[in-house]
Amino acid sequence: MTNDPDTAGFWLAAERGEVAVCVCANCGAVLHLPRSHCHICRSWTVEWKPVAPAGRLMSWTVAEHQVHPAFPVPYTVVLVELDDAPEVRLAGHLRGRPELTAGMPMRADFVTRPGSVTLVNWRPEVAHCRISAHGSPPGRTI
Repeated sequence: MTNDPDTAGFWLAAERGEVAVCVCANCGAVLHLPRSHCHICRSWTVEWKPVAPAGRLMSWTVAEHQVHPAFPVPYTVVLVELDDAPEVRLAGHLRGRPELTAGMPMRADFVTRPGSVTLVNWRPEVAHCRISAHGSPPGRTI
């Protein structure tokens, strides 16, 4: 993934423990999805800027069917809107069924597997988030 010209900056930043967004060097527009040119001013000069590794939970779903051994079920797929770039939403996953609420603060959690790229996952910032390996969180039915 680090050899993809449109997304390499994201993956290289993740290796350093940073979240970065693609920005037009000419007009400053955030380019998401990342691309090699600006769709606003038509400039071909883009760069990757670090942003705070924080955001707000926009949406989530619990996966119950295992599709790959690296992701034992259940796990929760989350969509997080970045605090410093609200036009950017990044996906990630959490183990189990954490008790989540829309808009809750999330923090980047960098995960590197041997021989692989560093992934940007997310974790709730609240200390009272409980994770259940089986069953739904208290007070929630599916």
